Amino acid sequence: MSVPVSVLDLATVRPGGSVHETFDASVALAQDAERWGYRRYWFAEHHNMPTIASSATAVLIGHIAGHTSTIRVGAGGIMLPNHSPLVIAEQFGTLETLYPGRIDLGLGRAPGGDMAMLQALRRHPGDSDRFPQDVVELQSLLGPDRPGQVVRATPGTGTEVPLIILGSSLFGAKLAAALGLPYSFASHFAPNALVDAVSAYRREYQPSDKHPEPYVIAAMNVFAADTDAAAHELYHSALRANAGRLTRSGLPLSDEDADVVLASPAGEQIRNMLRYSAVGSPGTVREQVEQFATHAQADEIIVASNTPTADTRHRSYELLAQALELAG
Repeated sequence: MSVPVSVLDLATVRPGGSVHETFDASVALAQDAERWGYRRYWFAEHHNMPTIASSATAVLIGHIAGHTSTIRVGAGGIMLPNHSPLVIAEQFGTLETLYPGRIDLGLGRAPGGDMAMLQALRRHPGDSDRFPQDVVELQSLLGPDRPGQVVRATPGTGTEVPLIILGSSLFGAKLAAALGLPYSFASHFAPNALVDAVSAYRREYQPSDKHPEPYVIAAMNVFAADTDAAAHELYHSALRANAGRLTRSGLPLSDEDADVVLASPAGEQIRNMLRYSAVGSPGTVREQVEQFATHAQADEIIVASNTPTADTRHRSYELLAQALELAG
């Protein structure tokens, strides 16, 4: 593979499983991902979602970093409107101090949950309007100490934790370009603006001291198995899981009920969400991932593999690493 490949772990709590089992599976996958040659291992902040356990994102990052040695670990991303920049600077400054040179801080503008969640966090929908200013403030808090600086992040000041802007629209692309920061596009679930956003980012990029060139990380789904037929079963299970998340409860549906949703007009929306998916045996997914990297003008690919069991997810990442010869 001509570009690096990374792991996006959604910390999925599977039917009949526990949060503890989810975290154990993440540790096992991260340890093998390190050995297989993946570059990063990221978690995303979500709240009030019964099947996603990455709400305390910084804590989980520290847990994974403590059980690995070399792979970069980080947030893809922290939803900055949910927090003060100072708190995030302190959290990630602490992580960088404990695991120097291994921590990434991806930043998103979406809340990562619903209105009830925002109220519980004591936040307001308008908080996202401050996102550009909050990114700049956070960047300053993680930067070198300045004469006369009144507020310092301890730990945090001087750690220079790398920042990446996340997005699924032109807003994040243009902000990342203006600030001279890397950009990661969430095309694994929001594919529509991928080409336009990446093109705008590259066209408008303003070089910075740390990043003289633009850098694009594009997300996709991969469902790899030993046979094409088995991989397509995994993909269909993911479609069913997404059908459940569109319900009011967000809980899994029975296979029969999920298939009813998939056969409705909403089913086309669900399939479109997973448009950028590589599905198949190792040879098949290699070709599809390489085609996606070219299509996305990506400098790096980050992969989500949301399969029905931790074992099939583990195997999917293993087969992908072998197919792309990541360790070689």
